[in-house]
Amino acid sequence: MSILDLYTEEGFARANHIDAEMYQNFDVKRGLRNADGTGVVAGVTNICNVHGYVVSDNEVIPDVGRLTLRGYDIEDLLSPAERGERYIFEELTYLLLTGVLPTSADLQEFIAEIDAARELPNGFTAHYIMDPATPDISNCLARSILMLYADDPDAESRSAQHEFATAISLISRLPRIAVLAYHAKQAAFNGQSMIMHRFIPGQSTAETFLSMLRPNREFTPDEARMLDVMLALHAEHGGGNNSTFACRVVTSADTDAYSAYAAAIGSLKGLRHGGANAQVLAMQEDIKANVKDWENDDELAAYLAKMINKQAFDGSGLIYGMGHAVYTLSDPRAIICQKFAEQLAAGTEFEAELKLLQSIERLTPEIFAREKGSDKALCANVDMYSGFVYTMLGIPADLLTPLFACARMSGWAAHRFEEIVSARRIMRPAYKTSSPQGQYLPIGQRG
Repeated sequence: MSILDLYTEEGFARANHIDAEMYQNFDVKRGLRNADGTGVVAGVTNICNVHGYVVSDNEVIPDVGRLTLRGYDIEDLLSPAERGERYIFEELTYLLLTGVLPTSADLQEFIAEIDAARELPNGFTAHYIMDPATPDISNCLARSILMLYADDPDAESRSAQHEFATAISLISRLPRIAVLAYHAKQAAFNGQSMIMHRFIPGQSTAETFLSMLRPNREFTPDEARMLDVMLALHAEHGGGNNSTFACRVVTSADTDAYSAYAAAIGSLKGLRHGGANAQVLAMQEDIKANVKDWENDDELAAYLAKMINKQAFDGSGLIYGMGHAVYTLSDPRAIICQKFAEQLAAGTEFEAELKLLQSIERLTPEIFAREKGSDKALCANVDMYSGFVYTMLGIPADLLTPLFACARMSGWAAHRFEEIVSARRIMRPAYKTSSPQGQYLPIGQRG
């Protein structure tokens, strides 16, 4: 095979092909999933439980989705935000990192620590965010984390004090870095004016993000509260999600915190993971361009069927925002997100688009079952409505996955802590070799 042949799709596929039957013959758990779709148990955690089904007599039975953080239901944790009493992301982060709910005094002290850590090293913005600017903000976040290693004289420390301080600094700084990287991209690649506001001390994470993003720095309390809820919804989702598992895998090798968190961002960037919310927005625009009457169920259903049969949109056969690896009957995050979205969209031009998403959620399970002959339970996941909420908040698509990373830093840190203290063994699964034994020939005898 010519080396140039590897640059073709055919050559690349031929060199890396493994027959699908090999996975069956050796009972390989592809994607670390069992044959019934449940996940392979790879660890034990006290941090989070993602419940979506019950296994009884070796049968997976769909169930109402539940999300608990440190044993507390997500609905209860978000109730102060729903009542408008206070921002909740910092409080939820305290719970994830320490394992306990804070007192009022504890929370104020913790918020002050986050607020005090937002400053970046001298020249960091100019040298690592603006030059060179990157077209992908998630890549800039990962790169920035690795560069912050160089500014930390104790970067290789694994002490509890250093781990906690590093987590606090990144939870504080990442939202700021994301917004700065976005404005740098706008100037470098899109010919826009570069707007780089200073952060305002004393603002919450949600307020800081909106204040730095918007040219006039203005936002309403409802907007900040909505973004705060979104950050809380994305802060943690169990040890089995790809980015958290990546963080734990890298941590298990006994590497530094910065390397582990950068690896997690590399995972989250993937379209099958954190990048899915942007795909929902792209899918929504495609449907709006190809379905004349969004409120006509027959017309919308016909186009959704074409998508499922890989005849429309991106040809993937996916309805983005529908289905989940664990949730079956419902995703509690999607329910909460939709409720807040309805409040924010009421009386605005966004109501029609919200109804479109609700119609997609309502119609897809029946269409999927008919077109695929499947009885698999299918529910909307959080991505169905999160991108829409961000759109209503004026947050551009470029920042959706980076914003997800800013929130999930809390969960990654909690899992890294747990891996360091309790697991203490490098992850090293096995791969079955399928290649036949070859006969070595000297280079002059090779055809």
